[in-house]
Amino acid sequence: MTYLLQTGQAAVNAGTYLPVALQIAIAVGLVVFLLGVTHWLGPKRKTSDKLQNFTSGIESHGDARQPMAIKYFLTAILFVLFDVEVIFFYPYAVNFRGLGWPGFWAVVMFVGFFLFGFIYIIKKGALKWED
Repeated sequence: MTYLLQTGQAAVNAGTYLPVALQIAIAVGLVVFLLGVTHWLGPKRKTSDKLQNFTSGIESHGDARQPMAIKYFLTAILFVLFDVEVIFFYPYAVNFRGLGWPGFWAVVMFVGFFLFGFIYIIKKGALKWED
């Protein structure tokens, strides 16, 4: 398979997918086997205590559906957005010599867009916690 990738030939037939199919079949078979064994060997004593919800020994009080500040979710989404940006630097770091100056300017433009977005978020006050 690696020889075909190195020579640039695109010889695709059913045999090239055999290792992937075997790996998927082994993974699914292992999961089914382990679930079956644990179900077969596991205890089957169902009592009223075991069927109750686990509450860490603390009695519940009040309603669990209390409103939560949207700032928490906004900060989490912004973190994910800017964290995913870092993932896109990896291909550039691996191939920066091969990409040359056009690749450099593309990365500068990419960082510029995210910097513009970050400045916009700061100006809108999305990261200010005090109300």
